[in-house]
Amino acid sequence: MPVDPLWNTTKARELTEQRRPGALIRLGREHRSWTLAALGDRIGCSPATVSRLERRNRVVDLTLIHRAADEVGVPRQILVSSLAPPTSRAPAATRVTASPHAEEDPMRRRTLLTATAAAGPVALLMGLDEALADTPAPTGGGPLDARLASAREFYDKGTHGRLLTVLPGLIADGHAAASSRRELDQARLSSVYSLAAAVLSKLGSYEQARLTADRARTWAEVSGSPLASAAAVRELAIVLRHQNRGDEAQRIMTAAAVNVEATGLRTDASASAYAQMLCTLAYTAARGGHRAGALAMTEEARRAARQLPAAAPAGRLFPISPAAVDLYAVGVHWALGDAGAALEAGKNLRPAQFPTAERKARLGTDMARAWWAWQRPEQTAQALLSAYRASPGEVRDRPTIRSIVGDLASHHPRVAGVRELHAAVYPQRSVG
Repeated sequence: MPVDPLWNTTKARELTEQRRPGALIRLGREHRSWTLAALGDRIGCSPATVSRLERRNRVVDLTLIHRAADEVGVPRQILVSSLAPPTSRAPAATRVTASPHAEEDPMRRRTLLTATAAAGPVALLMGLDEALADTPAPTGGGPLDARLASAREFYDKGTHGRLLTVLPGLIADGHAAASSRRELDQARLSSVYSLAAAVLSKLGSYEQARLTADRARTWAEVSGSPLASAAAVRELAIVLRHQNRGDEAQRIMTAAAVNVEATGLRTDASASAYAQMLCTLAYTAARGGHRAGALAMTEEARRAARQLPAAAPAGRLFPISPAAVDLYAVGVHWALGDAGAALEAGKNLRPAQFPTAERKARLGTDMARAWWAWQRPEQTAQALLSAYRASPGEVRDRPTIRSIVGDLASHHPRVAGVRELHAAVYPQRSVG
């Protein structure tokens, strides 16, 4: 379909360069002689919401932006360019940038930083924060694929501080590569943002995780890669779930799973993506209290993973396995409030079944949550110690798991392993 000449005008180019997606939507709306109410009717919101969307420079709801842009005919590449953060032209050492949290309440920001400080120096999170607000100049640090694989290894090992250190450079070089408009480069940039969203969610930095997941989704859609899109939607759904928007998370995950299934699942890579989507859907449904749906999707995920190898090949985007699906079942039953079923689901799982330190530790933390809900402090402590020995960051850096350690120390200080565990996770405090 030919592009409307409107989008080749000087005005459209200026708004794109100024990173003003809302103004582009207004341009398209007025070009079609639509009122605010007319566009609102088409995208399911009030005229006042459309007005705010058009006037704001800061993107609040990426889904609504996409919906409105589609309605008024903003070409996808122009929309993506308008959503990208500006690329810095100043030397990195002298650049001064604004944080995307600048409009937030200062107390809320301090709370965010305190919650994530366990991952390492606050400066690491601030460095990523700045890269999200103002894309750094390209580093020229070598092939992006190799560096992205190395960054994923940091995630798999639970070395979150090291991952936070390399992400700003990956974002910078990912944007430089994506300027080629090649679909593969755009998919790589989506993968960088998905990885950033994953670690930020794990650390409890949900506002930043939402921003990075939104960008991952945008670049995945532009690239046309169904697997990149599935990865990005999964990270966005996880953030939405943490923000108590489970129904929205369920909706976008269901659509992503349908899109992956539509590929025919003819390869292990697509079958793995489908099984992973079902696992995340099952857990999301469980957190929303939808028992029947959660259990049904868990069984469907088991069926989808049945033919997959016990250990996924290195570099696979969705390294799911039959054992990994069973581990998800532990979380599903725990989320449904059935600790006994969770312990039953995980009783035959062993760390050796999982190839990465992150998954080995996740087995320990998920079983610990179930033991804790079952009011078994001894088993809880031992499961957490097993997780810590596999990957300290998976216990030390996750706020929900740290809280269990704190509760163990407060209520069961004499249980074997609790003092050791508390000293490792809270080195500045002592058990009373």
